[in-house]
Amino acid sequence: MNKDEPSWDFYRTFLMVLSEGSLSAAARELGLTQPTVGRHTDALEAALGFALFTRSPHGLLPTDAALELKPYAETMAATSSALLRAASGQQGAIGGTVRISASEVIGIEVLPPILAELNREYPDLSIELSASDAVEDLLRQEADIAVRMVRPEQDALIALHIGAVPLGFHAHRSYLERRGVPEKIDDLSRHSLIGFDRQTAAIRAIMARTPNLPAARFALKTDSNVAQLAAIRAGFGIGICQNALATRDPQLVHVLPDAFEMKLETWLVMHENLRASPRCRVAFDALAKGLKAYIRQ
Repeated sequence: MNKDEPSWDFYRTFLMVLSEGSLSAAARELGLTQPTVGRHTDALEAALGFALFTRSPHGLLPTDAALELKPYAETMAATSSALLRAASGQQGAIGGTVRISASEVIGIEVLPPILAELNREYPDLSIELSASDAVEDLLRQEADIAVRMVRPEQDALIALHIGAVPLGFHAHRSYLERRGVPEKIDDLSRHSLIGFDRQTAAIRAIMARTPNLPAARFALKTDSNVAQLAAIRAGFGIGICQNALATRDPQLVHVLPDAFEMKLETWLVMHENLRASPRCRVAFDALAKGLKAYIRQ
């Protein structure tokens, strides 16, 4: 490395200051002192020849130049993490680290028993699970394997179609005892509905496929699928959840099964460069087996 080239540590610090908005907060996240974070930031600005942040009453604000650099620094961070995961698996036996990305509901409700079985078979394998509805970029190696509800279009990705996850309206028995069981789709307008706070592309697609749904007046709105599921289980009202999850709880009732059903096509995805990686291969195969069994419920 050229002695004048900024250290990777400076870019890592830059990303954390960008994320946290202050030197002190970035220092806490990185496990460094505030003066060290300040020196890293000053050194990177000196090496680049322009300011990255300006001070304000609300903390450090990124300059336009900093925002332009952000995606490149994020790519460096993802590559660094991917390099360490790849290096962790070069020890002969199947081991090392595999990072898996999945939605909140899949990551919290579906994957843990699958990963537990994987851990029993390969105890030297370490799993990083990103349970978030934000899609991590496999091409930038932000994750090794992803569970997706849309078919990936990039040629560099290996995609295995797992199947379709059916969803429907569900409610707790205690709620239905209080409010009655809707007999037709129009009856939903007289019930406490659980739904999304914002109308996303996925929600618009649902509405387009089911034009007979009544105008939604949600009694509870949240963008978290896990929070919606928790509200259904708590007896708040009627909401949409995966049928296989509902069957685990005998107190949950499938409402209007003949009037409404939608399906989420599910894909397991991995970068083609990881095809020959033993740690990724065993994780990919275990996820495929477990998710197919889940859908068969």
